[in-house]
Amino acid sequence: MENLTYGLHHITAIAGDAQRTYDFYTKLLGLRLVKKTVNFDAPDAYHFYFGDTEGSPGTILTFFAWGDEVKGVPGAGTVSQITFAIPVGSIDFWKKRLAQNNIRFVEQNDGFDENILSFADPDGLSLALIETEKGKTSQPWATSDISAQYATQGFYGITLTLNETEPSVEVLKELLGYTVSSKQGAFTRLSHRFEANAAYIDILELPDEPEAMIAAGIVHHVAFRTPTDEFIELQRAKVLDADLHVSPIMDRTYFHSIYFREPGGVLFEVATDSPGFDVDEPLAELGQSLKLPIQFERFRTEIENTLTPIH
Repeated sequence: MENLTYGLHHITAIAGDAQRTYDFYTKLLGLRLVKKTVNFDAPDAYHFYFGDTEGSPGTILTFFAWGDEVKGVPGAGTVSQITFAIPVGSIDFWKKRLAQNNIRFVEQNDGFDENILSFADPDGLSLALIETEKGKTSQPWATSDISAQYATQGFYGITLTLNETEPSVEVLKELLGYTVSSKQGAFTRLSHRFEANAAYIDILELPDEPEAMIAAGIVHHVAFRTPTDEFIELQRAKVLDADLHVSPIMDRTYFHSIYFREPGGVLFEVATDSPGFDVDEPLAELGQSLKLPIQFERFRTEIENTLTPIH
């Protein structure tokens, strides 16, 4: 069957405090808040979408803001690191910026002869920056203190920590269009054959690692992009043919998607590029007001009174 997916669409993690998360990702990392909405399954919690100027697939990091009551525990069966691409020549800018904001970072080689800066957000979510020409955003979001010369350029890739590599590799190859490009010790790198950005998945095999607990500071799911509704229907049939349980096609307003769990335990989503984040507000005004799915609009006053305002 023809290839139906084209690299990463978005990554969704769990956050603690909503204001703290907004401040870290917009003010320190310089991402654009492209959508302020609520969890479609639990509208008493924010769902933030951060990305580039246009909210392009492959740049979108989203958060369910569940509060600080429960902290997640890293482990097997989840995305253990998210890596952003940054322009070549910008790493010293980011080292200085992280240090000035008292963010501890480690400069290291990632095992594939690439230098990265690794650090964590306030909830402990593992992040990294890598200087590369491989991940480019057409419209990086520039701020008053982060110019386009230094701004993040979308995702470079992710790392999955799994107890066993091969079953997950087969799913990534057969269902999602990835190929194994290299191996280094416990790491296996896969790349997507049709995408230059948001195209890399590293798998770290740790056979004895306990299962992660999904809460604040842990990734909830990772989504792969497909162009249209026709493609999502074909992709769902493909997952079913592989004898994996898959959800119905879900309407998430800004995309339509399916969910399934791969053999290592990571929740995968496949999401359409359309209709996009400007379907309910102009591009210039993305993220400025609270947007609700149509089924919750009649409860707007109640929902707004429940959510803590974001400044």
